[in-house]
Amino acid sequence: MFYGLSKFFKQLLPKQLFYRGLLIVALPIILLQITISVVFFDSLWIKTNIGMTRALVGEIKNYITSYNTESSDKNFLENTFEEYLEIDVVFFKNKEFKDKMNERWYSPIDRSLRRELKSKNLSYWFDTSKFKKTVNLKIQTQKGYFEFFIPRERLTSTSVRIFALWITLPAILIVAIAIIFLKNQTRPIKKLAEASKKFGRGEKIEEFVPSGASEIRQAGYEFEKMRKRILRHLNQRSEMLSGISHDLRTPLTRMKLQLALLKDKNLIERFSNDIDEMEKMLNEYLQFSSESSKEQNEKFEFNDLIKDIIVKFNNDIIKFNEGDQFYFNGRKLSIRRCLNNLIENSTKFAKNIEINLNNLKSTVLITIEDDGPGIPINERGNVFKPFYKIDKSRSEKNSSVGLGLSISSDIIKSHGGRIELSESKLGGLKVIISLPF
Repeated sequence: MFYGLSKFFKQLLPKQLFYRGLLIVALPIILLQITISVVFFDSLWIKTNIGMTRALVGEIKNYITSYNTESSDKNFLENTFEEYLEIDVVFFKNKEFKDKMNERWYSPIDRSLRRELKSKNLSYWFDTSKFKKTVNLKIQTQKGYFEFFIPRERLTSTSVRIFALWITLPAILIVAIAIIFLKNQTRPIKKLAEASKKFGRGEKIEEFVPSGASEIRQAGYEFEKMRKRILRHLNQRSEMLSGISHDLRTPLTRMKLQLALLKDKNLIERFSNDIDEMEKMLNEYLQFSSESSKEQNEKFEFNDLIKDIIVKFNNDIIKFNEGDQFYFNGRKLSIRRCLNNLIENSTKFAKNIEINLNNLKSTVLITIEDDGPGIPINERGNVFKPFYKIDKSRSEKNSSVGLGLSISSDIIKSHGGRIELSESKLGGLKVIISLPF
């Protein structure tokens, strides 16, 4: 039960740190303002209004009683009421008012006035919204009805506006200051996340300078140390591979020269095939393990890139369904090599190939389908491993070292994307590539 409630509340909470921090600051302020407002309106403003309304209704009741007394001086009473109480009154003799009152139950002034008039058993009609500074009130008696024009200040306290102003402005000022401070605190986190994203995608970034709170600075320092260690490791690997390349090519060349001196043609052919396969493996391995981050990112149009690759194959079995024109920022040569490897694999084993390109807002989706023999489900995870080969339904002529899919997977993942294999509608293999913008 509690787990379900916790999960429900987590879904309601904002996902970004800035808005969560703002909620932590603003929510107590809002709750405090609501509490103060409720206490103010309940204990001060409403009670004050009730007292003022009760005194006013009492004065009106006394006026009506005095006016109906035979011995009273009606003109003097009316002038005194208007002069000292600032209430204009008109008596309509032997008449009844037929106005229909608008019951505004949401108005505190209306509720207070209605309650007090009922308590005095008066037949009444009033309107508090018709005039801005005056309340119109009618009281029915046996001899006619009285119409009063009462200043609004006699029914309600004007201090509520000042109170609302003083309670709202400080809250807005505090929230504004909180927003400025939170932006300054979340900006270093965004910079660190952006640097990590670029470095993870293989982009070249300048030395990261940590900023912000001590915890964020510590994370920035650790990220910079990690970046330098990774770059140092990659440089060492490149230097090591260069040495391996030089050391291995020399004995292979000597073996070729020694084969030329042999007289047995069958032996020469067998050893030559082995040496060629070793050279091919060596070249592909060095290419697979080379430092791809040396290539700089650039903007290019994806449709043009795929069409350029297809043209070089000069094969009618390839069908390309173009998507909307858009530009992608990435390592163009690496992506070209990836797509080239995948299309080349399909041309070896299929008679029909279909390529689709779609731009899904923040993701590029590329699918390559063919009608070839495909790859068994239990082997689809293994084909991305270096030097792993599937010999089923494949001739020696079409066999490879087993690095094509490994290289393609490495390129896609270095761009922050995914590559998956599934069943094609054409009956063969379907390769699905998704790359984030």
